[in-house]
Amino acid sequence: MVLKEAPFSRLLEVGPGAGALTKDLIQIADIDFKAVELDREKVDYLHKKYEVLKDKIIEASFLDIEMPFQESFTVIGNFPYNISTQILFKVLEWKDYVPVVIGMFQKEVAERAASPAGSKVYGVLSALIQAYYDVEYLFDVRPECFNPPPKVMSGVIRLTRRKTPLNVKSERIYWVLVKTAFNQRRKTLRNALKGQFSPEDLKDELFNKRAEQLSIEEFAALTFRMK
Repeated sequence: MVLKEAPFSRLLEVGPGAGALTKDLIQIADIDFKAVELDREKVDYLHKKYEVLKDKIIEASFLDIEMPFQESFTVIGNFPYNISTQILFKVLEWKDYVPVVIGMFQKEVAERAASPAGSKVYGVLSALIQAYYDVEYLFDVRPECFNPPPKVMSGVIRLTRRKTPLNVKSERIYWVLVKTAFNQRRKTLRNALKGQFSPEDLKDELFNKRAEQLSIEEFAALTFRMK
């Protein structure tokens, strides 16, 4: 089980639905378990099916809840595909408290989160998530594994918080730099970022590259050279 490699004592499941994962998660000994589910019918079903879930379900959208624990916790879930990118950005708000995330996403989103620099799908999500987490693409999940089967492939990824923080001038500057660079990803950095750096800095050959060619470490180094 992918959870065994990351010991934890508090666990939040996002989108338990009919309990496909929940039935196993509540069997884990000595953990403080909570789940967040928006659908009232599914909440009622889970309460009737599993008595242990009394007072353990937060009936709300994950995007709207306050942090469910005051100490560090692991996040797991078959994440709703329509808000999966937003879920990852919500996790970043809690990054100091969430050392591990394990989740199933639409394959496209999972690949973007895990992709290295130079990949066609490497982008804003990749560079922001990987600034704080090491991301592993674990495996594909085919449509026929579901009933009814979705029209898309799924992928499971694991996020493990980086042991060494990325060295940046500030988080805000790093985010601004990454978003600005990828906003015009077809242009060279010299053109995409010309308002952010001095003419002298822009002569550097690094600015001949495009955003998807820069590693997170290179983006981090550039934060110290921004105006």
